Amino acid sequence: MSVTAVGGTPEAEGAGRVTLTFAPSGRSVRVPPGVSVFDAASWNGIAVDSTCGGHGTCRKCRVRLTGPAPVTAHDERTFTAEELGSGWRLACLVRATEDVEVEVPPLVTRPKASTVGVGRQVILHPAVQKRYVELTEPSLADQRTDLARLRDAVDDLVLEPDLYALRRLPVVLRHSDFKVTAVVVDEALVDVEPGDTTGRRHAVAVDLGTTTVVATLLDLGTGTPVAVASMLNRQQPLGADVITRISATMLDRRALARLTELAQETLVALVEEVCAEGGVEPAEVYEVALAGNATMTALALGVDPEPLGVAPFVQASADWPVLRAADLGLALHPGARVVVLPALGAYVGGDIVAGMLASGMDRDSRVRLFVDVGTNCEIALSDGERIVTTAAPAGPAFEGGAIRCGMRAADGAVEVVRLDATGPDPATAVSLGVIGDVEPRGLCGSGLVDAVSELVRVGLLDASGRFVPDEVAASVAPALADRMARVGDGERVFVLHRPSADAPAAACVHLSQRDVRELQFAKAAISTGWSLLLEELGLVASQVQQVLLAGSFGSYLSPASAVRIGLVPALPVLRIVSAGNVAGEGAKMVLLSQRERTGARALLEEVTYVELSDRADFNDRFVDQLAFPP
Repeated sequence: MSVTAVGGTPEAEGAGRVTLTFAPSGRSVRVPPGVSVFDAASWNGIAVDSTCGGHGTCRKCRVRLTGPAPVTAHDERTFTAEELGSGWRLACLVRATEDVEVEVPPLVTRPKASTVGVGRQVILHPAVQKRYVELTEPSLADQRTDLARLRDAVDDLVLEPDLYALRRLPVVLRHSDFKVTAVVVDEALVDVEPGDTTGRRHAVAVDLGTTTVVATLLDLGTGTPVAVASMLNRQQPLGADVITRISATMLDRRALARLTELAQETLVALVEEVCAEGGVEPAEVYEVALAGNATMTALALGVDPEPLGVAPFVQASADWPVLRAADLGLALHPGARVVVLPALGAYVGGDIVAGMLASGMDRDSRVRLFVDVGTNCEIALSDGERIVTTAAPAGPAFEGGAIRCGMRAADGAVEVVRLDATGPDPATAVSLGVIGDVEPRGLCGSGLVDAVSELVRVGLLDASGRFVPDEVAASVAPALADRMARVGDGERVFVLHRPSADAPAAACVHLSQRDVRELQFAKAAISTGWSLLLEELGLVASQVQQVLLAGSFGSYLSPASAVRIGLVPALPVLRIVSAGNVAGEGAKMVLLSQRERTGARALLEEVTYVELSDRADFNDRFVDQLAFPP
């Protein structure tokens, strides 16, 4: 086996192909010599964790190689000497030139996610309707066509049949003694089913997130959820955020097809899961609603996203036509439709339209601020009459990307941090809430915000975001001072959890100075966004009567911590509400009510999008927001 660091000179190029065998799956793939281990895995459907798309910046793509392999500077900063000696390397920075075995840690495919959110009651009137009828049989005296006979019996709906329905119509009528159920979606007759099936009509609402995808199976007769499931977006190894995935399509002509395939694989897996869990036949699902940001929507539909990633940031379309479920690879009823929620802009997509619909941003007289915190943070502000919205590039920090010990919200992730700076017992000075109640393995987004907030509160981080000198730490937080340490090239860190009493800081779950900077950049982008929207409507922060923290991350974020670091306006915490998965709630609403579907489209005319990138003062405002509030 021979490997070399990417960008270096191969030790042995070889003339043929190289066989990589991945454990624990046992799958072998053959690739040209010099291909990185990460690319070899990703292009062959083997999931390797990554948030940067294989560019060597996130340090998540950890694999163990059999045999010697060059050690890069990134490897040295990522692994301990013992790990390096046992073959651990970053998959994106090493390439094989001879046959090699690769051990891939299991990828967390089901991170902790919010599956419900704030919503409104709606008048139940779905686009999917069923009518049971008992028809008179044809005779020489009554030679009406089968379709005319059905139309006359169902006189409260307009029936425009598709070819599938017409093919089934004569057969089903005669095999069921002319006792049938007409299935209508909008004005399309999509099927004629034998007997009375009016009690069986379903739809699936999908929140197509950049990181996590949530699907909810709905009973359209009662309006109630039947089953819900979530999983990691299978596009994740090709990049944690929309910019990385757009870049992937620009750098490799094959990437668009691959990203589309991965998005559709995710949808298929989730729809199959909720149908199985709910005991519903896929053929009984007649409609799907898809709420995603503009990039995720484009990728799922196979539309080139490059114009979304470069100025002037133009969408192919703000509103999409109704699609066939089969267009997305979904094996549901042959006539099943997919409704894609419209987008307000390149970076304020259908998920935000769904969220505003669910939270009633267009029908509330209060001053309300809507913040969907994620890799791309979407913000909306309403003064009761006008609604303005924008997007801020927060980056992957809230998803654990670019954070030294960062990880997704899965078992072992620290999600809550509380510090006691002056307590008598240093052993209990740090209290951690860990997902799954297991040994801490890393830090997820809510834990990151909590950790920085608490360090600011106890005085170990100053307003500029720097760790205070050791002598100051010993004075202001004596119970925590021994947790201040240095790693690698002397970077200062705060140790949150030691796996053993003598474990070096690099082997502990810790927060580094660079991690703090990453969070500062993210929160500065967001706070710059909402402060500029306040100015747009002539408001000040104290006038905001409610802040809605949307999305999975917003569901678990501590309002007090968000205020303390300046992520949201300095308001009483009772005004800050975790709204949960409002994108999913909005998607449900357009399936349950045609009126709400019309309301979603109306938002395109009612909401004003504010582009931040062309603001001459954006950079200055961004720098001003980097500091933590006093």
